[in-house]
Amino acid sequence: MSTPSKIRITAEEPYAGASTPLTNPILQRALAAFTYRDFRVLWFGAFTSTVGTWMQKVAQSWLVFDLTKSSFFLGLDDFLGQLPILLFTLVGGVIADRHDRRRLLLGSQYIQMATAFTLAALVFWGKIHIWHILALSFVTGLAQAFGGPAYQSLVPSLVRKKDLPNAIALNSIQFNLARVFGPLIAGFALAIGMAACFALNGLSFLVVIVALLALHVKHINPVDRRPILEEMKGGLAYARSEPAIIALTILAFLTTFLALPLMTFLPVFAREIFRGDVGLYTRLVACSGAGAVVSALIVAWLGRFKHMGLVLLLVQAVFGGLLVAFASSRTIWLSSLLLAFAGGAMIALFSMTASLVQLIVPDHLRGRVVSIYMVAFRGGMPLGSLVAGYLATLSSAPRVLAGDGVLLSLVAIYFLIRSHGVREL
Repeated sequence: MSTPSKIRITAEEPYAGASTPLTNPILQRALAAFTYRDFRVLWFGAFTSTVGTWMQKVAQSWLVFDLTKSSFFLGLDDFLGQLPILLFTLVGGVIADRHDRRRLLLGSQYIQMATAFTLAALVFWGKIHIWHILALSFVTGLAQAFGGPAYQSLVPSLVRKKDLPNAIALNSIQFNLARVFGPLIAGFALAIGMAACFALNGLSFLVVIVALLALHVKHINPVDRRPILEEMKGGLAYARSEPAIIALTILAFLTTFLALPLMTFLPVFAREIFRGDVGLYTRLVACSGAGAVVSALIVAWLGRFKHMGLVLLLVQAVFGGLLVAFASSRTIWLSSLLLAFAGGAMIALFSMTASLVQLIVPDHLRGRVVSIYMVAFRGGMPLGSLVAGYLATLSSAPRVLAGDGVLLSLVAIYFLIRSHGVREL
């Protein structure tokens, strides 16, 4: 593959690969990041891979619950999948600033592809046990711990800074479109066999690997390379010096800790609350994804707007109320509607928080500082799922989810009152 001459590309500099802007002003505002060739290539590759990931997530959650009949093991599987992110993402952030981010991503995709094919083989040959699933989730998490900071740091180098919020929102659309199509395709694949979902996910990684190889952006080694621990301390020192970064990081952790059990408990709601099968579960996931896609389109169209921090906190307060309403509902159509709105609120929160962090951080520190944010953001997921799963064994999934919703709204109200720099962003 031929590449252009070695150049330094950052979010603060014009990107030479940008194409002619869209002529329609509405589309230009909503799809601004798609005018960049490398962003388009990466977006479509990531979308295909994420469809496969959601197919596997649906099948794996159902498989875990089918094998164990336990909400705790659902939470434990999520926890082990995210635990490496807590342990190694900070190191991954330093490595993303020191080495070729594209190569790091390629390595991550190869490992995740191998785990998907391994799981498919175990299920196909009838050799699957719960410890296999838990171990493979941990290995997949290891790959994501190093691939995640590389991906988050790579995206801003593909677009100009003014289009960065749009790029982040379009990435959210990619993720949530996959959350709609992945579970629906999984429903058809499950008719063939559960192993098909895992095998198709393995194949989907080939698409994103081809996309990464097709990118024109080229890595330039940093001139001043210091020991890993020293560079990690530099990223931590910068984060501590920015009150808004600290506040957004804490807010991200609390949000994911309290919000993500909604997705973890969906198999429980489908089977035990609504007495449905895996088909109902896939439809509930798709409802959440559909709401998220609409919300992400709105966020993409808005781009960077005034009082984004204030809007973020108001959306979070409403989101908490939606969780309480969903946990209390026993009517399937109402629950589906509430789930769609909740999915929309969730992705709006995640998109706006990530945009604000990326806009504050300079490019030469991006990998390290974003990795700190990712530890909080991704770290809240497994811890929240593990705690919620345990509490559900003592009480019930709906009661735990309702409690999370109340706490989520209280966190938003606290930051609305005290701010800590978020309300003014």
